[in-house]
Amino acid sequence: MKKALLFLSVIALSATLFAQQKKAEDVVKFKEMSWDFGKIKQGAPVTHNFEFQNTSSAPVVIESAIPSCGCTTPVKPEAPIAKGENNKITAGFNAAAAGPFNKTITVKVAGIDMPLQLRITGEVLTADAFAKYEAEKDKQPKPGKSSL
Repeated sequence: MKKALLFLSVIALSATLFAQQKKAEDVVKFKEMSWDFGKIKQGAPVTHNFEFQNTSSAPVVIESAIPSCGCTTPVKPEAPIAKGENNKITAGFNAAAAGPFNKTITVKVAGIDMPLQLRITGEVLTADAFAKYEAEKDKQPKPGKSSL
């Protein structure tokens, strides 16, 4: 009986602690959490700005922005972001290797237990494949334009 009561107490305490954990999404609101670069040319680095707003009632600090591999280079704001202020994390991708990619950037906000993940995706094409892709794309009729 005592073991059952102890077990139930531990479960209740754990549930309370997990319910109180803050997530990064609770204090910063990103315009988008993922970005698809589409088809890009090998050797031509690309970047995207993940814009966000501090939605908390106090300044926040982006403690870290850690990429899933060395081919991705995030740049985070160094200064605290004031309440209601907008800022960005810039994600760079070097496009060195041909093929599809799916990379993450783990963003840790100071004082928050649970980080969030930003994601970049796309496909790197060799120079020849990219030229062929561009030529095919140029042959497609433009939206709103007549093909007559």
